[in-house]
Amino acid sequence: MKDNAIPGAAVVIKSPSKGDWSATFETGTVGRDDPITLDDYFRIGSNTKTMTSTVILQLAQEGKLSLDDPIAKYRPGVPNGDNITIAQLSEMRSGLYNYSLDPAFNATLDNNPQKAWTPDELLAIAFAHPIGFQPGAQFDYSNTNIVLLGLVIEQLTGMPAAEAFQQRIFTPLKMSHTSLPASTDASIREPHPQGYMFGTNVSTLADAALPPAEQTAAVAGTLKPNDVTDANPSWTWTAGGGISTVDDLAVYVKALVGGGLLDAQMQKTRLDSIVPTDPAAPEVGGYGLGIARFGPSLIGHDGQIPGYMTFMGYDPASDLTIVIATNLYAIPSGEGAALQILKGLVPIFYGPGTEVPGNPAAAPGETSGAATSTGG
Repeated sequence: MKDNAIPGAAVVIKSPSKGDWSATFETGTVGRDDPITLDDYFRIGSNTKTMTSTVILQLAQEGKLSLDDPIAKYRPGVPNGDNITIAQLSEMRSGLYNYSLDPAFNATLDNNPQKAWTPDELLAIAFAHPIGFQPGAQFDYSNTNIVLLGLVIEQLTGMPAAEAFQQRIFTPLKMSHTSLPASTDASIREPHPQGYMFGTNVSTLADAALPPAEQTAAVAGTLKPNDVTDANPSWTWTAGGGISTVDDLAVYVKALVGGGLLDAQMQKTRLDSIVPTDPAAPEVGGYGLGIARFGPSLIGHDGQIPGYMTFMGYDPASDLTIVIATNLYAIPSGEGAALQILKGLVPIFYGPGTEVPGNPAAAPGETSGAATSTGG
C-alpha cells in the first residue's frame, strides 16, 4: 500500500486450508488517523454488473426472456439492436460504444460531479457513436450494455432495478449492507472512508497512469489525490452504482460463483460462458455472462469507480474467498488499487510466481477512463 499510495484497505479471506482472516489497514481520510473498519461502506463499481446479469439470468430462468432475444424486442432505437442479443450485452460482445469513453461526457463528470444522470442520457451519448463491430465478433467492455440490461429488468419486473436487486439478491442472501442508491443520492451510508483519485476523469481517459514525475511525488506523499467521495455515481447506474461492505461481498461472491442465486442448469450456463477476453492470451483472464475469471481459478468481478476500487473472487475448487476494498481509484502507475493488493495475496494460496492478470477486461473506460479493471 505504501509503495502504491493506497490510503486505506479492508480485506476478507475465507480459506479452508489456511483459515479465515480479515484485517483493515491505514486510513479512511488522507492526512488523518481515521482507521478503516470492516463495517465501512464502499462504492463497489462494476461488481454491480454481476447483480444486473444475475437478475437477467433469473428472468431467463423464469421464462420471461430468452438470452437469445434481440435487445430491439425490449428497447427501440438501439443501433444494430435487431442483431444484438441479451447474452451478448451481458458478455460484453455487443459492439455498442461505451459512453464512458466519450470526451465531452468525461468533461461533464469533472465540471459537474453532482449531476444526476438518467439512463436515456447515457444511451444517447453511446448511440451517437458508430458501432465498433458486429455482435459476437470480439470482446469490448462497455457500460452501455449493462445500462440497457437495467432497463430490461425494470420493464419485465415492473419495479426499479434497485428493488429487483433487493428482492432477488440482497434479501435472500441477507445482504443487509448492500444497496443500489437512487440517481439523486450521492451519499454513502456511515461509516465510510473518503474516496480518492489521482488526476481527473479527462486526464485518465486514455491512461490512468500519472506522468513519471507525478508518480514519484504521489508515492512520496507530496502529491495528494483528489477527494471525490461525493461525486454522484448515477452515471454508472446498474453498471456500477452499488454500495456494499467487504463482509456482504464475501457472502455474495460465494453465491455468485458457487451457486445459490440460479438453478443448477443456469448456473452451469453462466460459468460455461466464461471465455478468454483475448484468444491469443487465454491465461490472462476471461469474461462471461456478467462474471470474470482472474488467472486460472478465481472467479468473480472487480469494480473501479472514482474514489474506490473493490475486488471479489471465489475459487469453487478450493472454497477460497478473497474480498478487497480500497478507497483509491487507481494507483499512480495506473493499475486498480485492489488488484495491486490482490497480486500480493495470490501467491500465498497458489504458490510463488503465481500471477494475477492486471485486467481480465483490458479495455479503457471501465468506469470513466482507466484501463485497469473489468468495470465501473
